[in-house]
Amino acid sequence: MDQLASAADERTDAAVIGEPSAARAAAFEERFVAALNEAGMLLMASIGHRTGLFEALRDGAPVTIAELAARAGGLDERYVREWLGAMVASRVVELDMSTQRYRLPAEHALALTSRGAANLAVFAQYVPVLGAVEDDIVECFRRGGGVPYSRYARFHEVMAEDSAQTVLAALFDAILPLAPELPARLENGIAVMDAGCGRGRALLAMAERYPASQFVGYDLSPAAIDWARAAAARAGLANVSFVQRDLSDFATSAEPGRFDLITTFDAIHDQADPLGLLTGIRRSLKPGGVYLAQDIRSSGNHHDDREHPLGAFLYATSCMHCTPVSLAQGGQGLGAMWGRPLAAEYLGRAGFASVERHELDHDIQNDFYICRVG
Repeated sequence: MDQLASAADERTDAAVIGEPSAARAAAFEERFVAALNEAGMLLMASIGHRTGLFEALRDGAPVTIAELAARAGGLDERYVREWLGAMVASRVVELDMSTQRYRLPAEHALALTSRGAANLAVFAQYVPVLGAVEDDIVECFRRGGGVPYSRYARFHEVMAEDSAQTVLAALFDAILPLAPELPARLENGIAVMDAGCGRGRALLAMAERYPASQFVGYDLSPAAIDWARAAAARAGLANVSFVQRDLSDFATSAEPGRFDLITTFDAIHDQADPLGLLTGIRRSLKPGGVYLAQDIRSSGNHHDDREHPLGAFLYATSCMHCTPVSLAQGGQGLGAMWGRPLAAEYLGRAGFASVERHELDHDIQNDFYICRVG
C-alpha cells in the first residue's frame, strides 16, 4: 500500500511541476501568437493616432493609399502602405480588393477617432513609450534602483491625452460633485492645489470655470510645468500658477492650513514617499477642507487582480514606470497596484477624519476618494 501511495504522489507531483498538458500547451501557444498580433496592432494604432491617419479615415469614405497619405497631411506613401497592411491584417481597416480602396468602419472610428466619446488609440501610445525604457528596466532587474522620470520621453504628453478622457471629460459633472459642496465653494472662491499636476489640464479647466478661486499645481517635471505655464498664459488665466517642486519632503515642508481643496490624479503611487505626501496634504488643508484623490483600482494582491479588466496592462505599466520612477528617487516603489486596503491604511495614518471611496461608470481603471479633515 505504501508503494502504491508513493507512486500516486509522484504522479501528482509530476503533473504539478513538470509534465505538460498537450492541450494546455497548444492553447497557450495560440494565445501567445494572438498576443503578438495584438501587440503589432497596438504599435501601429499609436502611429495611426500620432500621424493623423485614423482621423483621415474617420468619415468612413473609401480611399486609395495616395489619397489617404494626402488627407493625413502629405505623409510618405510607402509608410502609409505598410501601416495599412498592419491595419488590414489586424481587421481594423477594411480593403476592397476590386477598387484597392481602404476604409475604417464606423464602429472602429467610434473607438479610434474623435467621433467617439473616448479615443482608445490614445492609450496605445503607452506601449512604445514604456518600451523605450526596456533596457533601463532590464538593468534595474539585475542591479536594483530605478529609472528617472526624465528618461520617459512623451510620458507627460500621453498622460495629458489620457486624463483629457478620464478626468477632464467627467470633472465637472461627475468627479467634483462627489463632494456635493465643492462646485458651489469653487464658484464662491477657494484655494486649490493639485499635487503631481503634470501638464495641469485639470487645474487649467477649473481655473477657467471658476475665476473666483485660486489654483496652484506642483510637479517634479520641469517640462510639464513649462507646458502648463505656457497654456495658462495663452488662455489669459491669472488665477492659476505652476511650480516645479519635489514633493518628497512635503510631510514637513507643507504650509499648514493653506488650501480648501487638494487634488491628486493617479499621482500618489508614483511618489518617493506616498505616506509623507498624504500627511503633507492633510497638513495643508484648512478646517473643513477636502482632499479628492483618483488612484488605480486594485485589490492589492495578484490573485484577485486577475479579474481586473486592465490588470495585466496596469501591472506592466507599474513595472515599467510607476515603480522605477519612485525607486529612482530613493523612494518606496509602491507601484500602481498598491491596492485599496493599503490606500485606506495610508489615508487613515495621514490623519483624515473620514474617507469615502467611489467608483464612476466611465472609468474602469480608477477609484475616487473623498477625504475630509473633520
